[in-house]
Amino acid sequence: MKTPTSKAASNVAKRVGHSDPVVDAVFDAYPKSVKARLLALRRLIFDTAKATKGVGALQETLKWGQPSYLTPETKSGSTVRIDQVKPVPGQYAVYFHCQTNLVETFRELYPELRYGGNRCILLNADDKVPEAALRHCVALALTYHLGKRKSASAK
Repeated sequence: MKTPTSKAASNVAKRVGHSDPVVDAVFDAYPKSVKARLLALRRLIFDTAKATKGVGALQETLKWGQPSYLTPETKSGSTVRIDQVKPVPGQYAVYFHCQTNLVETFRELYPELRYGGNRCILLNADDKVPEAALRHCVALALTYHLGKRKSASAK
């Protein structure tokens, strides 16, 4: 059995309320305006997880160098990632697993939001944050597998 590196083990062990210096370093490297928006989005994700039945504690780690939020206790959801959109100054995004129907669902519910293919919701640091819509989208992502389990057991 392959054992994880200490860095990977450190990232896996981090949960709500535990600051991970590796993740903190990623946030510290963002430009000031985007960093403030991403930190607010991070709080929104944790708050939404806490308020959403069935999610449990979140794990914050890095995936593809991006702050990522997983539901390891309950396995209720699909990973949510956040990052700046590097080629576009002042733009940032909430990323979802592209092989789910999440972004397709979000497009139906919130056609006024901007999307990047089937992967993300695009946001601009100068614009008002669509907080209610984002909370709902994040809740749907963090409970994605719960919905699939319910529909499978109903058959």
